[in-house]
Amino acid sequence: MGIQNLLGVNNGWDLVDLRVFCSVARRSSFVGAATELGISPAYVTKRIASLEAALGVKLFHRTTRRVQITGEGEVAFAWALKVLEVADTMAQEVANTKASPSGSLRISSSLRMGRNHLSHVLSLLAKQYPALDVWLELVDRRVDLLAEGFDIDVRAGEVQEPHLVSHLVVKCCRLLCASPAYLHRRGPPKTLADLTQHDCLLFRGRDQTFGVWHMEGPHGPESVRVTGPVGSNHSDVVRNWALDGHGIILLSSWDVAPRLKDGSLQRILPDYRQPADVWAVTPARLSSSAKLKVCVEFLVRHLTEGRHALDTSVE
Repeated sequence: MGIQNLLGVNNGWDLVDLRVFCSVARRSSFVGAATELGISPAYVTKRIASLEAALGVKLFHRTTRRVQITGEGEVAFAWALKVLEVADTMAQEVANTKASPSGSLRISSSLRMGRNHLSHVLSLLAKQYPALDVWLELVDRRVDLLAEGFDIDVRAGEVQEPHLVSHLVVKCCRLLCASPAYLHRRGPPKTLADLTQHDCLLFRGRDQTFGVWHMEGPHGPESVRVTGPVGSNHSDVVRNWALDGHGIILLSSWDVAPRLKDGSLQRILPDYRQPADVWAVTPARLSSSAKLKVCVEFLVRHLTEGRHALDTSVE
């Protein structure tokens, strides 16, 4: 029977056809349906004819005096009501999700950014959207979003995975710094090559090559191989060692901004920097998930302005 098309392949009908059809069926009148829907009787006739052609059945018996639904039309009417109910429910649930996202949200980031910035921003997020279940995992390594089941990775540095979608949070870079005590004892380097003769405090970041610093300078990209007496995979540790006068560090501007402003660290070779923009990386486009879109936009807003923003003003 042609009515089975409602359960299978859509051969041309759409939700507008179903709404017009249901209105005619309820009122047993083309004119009455036109008045209810605010459209012309001619358009009602056109939509019913289109639906009948798509389904391959006659939906109404029409005379000059009355409109009577057929047996096939009664079956179609029952299914049309179900289809429209599902469509309306879907639209309402999507709208509700956009207004108030719910469900689990797994976020990863580096230790320092997560502890000092993201934790506070996600606290605000949880208060504004209490239906979200937020998990923040802090690791100083590059995570595999798909394999490890993360929704968002907030990271510094270039996004190289072609299957991921990246959303810029803030333009940023890493700077070379040292304490006044170290610079007084050893003297400041005058060229990038001079770093080979200095104690450099190595930090194995999520996107950095250990022992090689790739920089952008007056003459374009340059690299220098560096060594030092101590190193760590945690930026807090190498920053503390730099404050104690052990050597030179290369860290993100937002990571050292307070120390540069109070003078406990000083920038060296200011013509050189390492690009390290901060990105919110997702495994899918934001248009595919209202929850993801709301959360990424929330993160971007609060990491660029307000009390918990990343401070890049020292660049």
